[in-house]
Amino acid sequence: MAKEKFDRSLPHVNVGTIGHVDHG
Repeated sequence: MAKEKFDRSLPHVNVGTIGHVDHG
């Protein structure tokens, strides 16, 4: 679950593996 928080904290990570997860 912590990965989701990192995604919002780091936009560049959002583009990585956590990106598709956060966006759904």
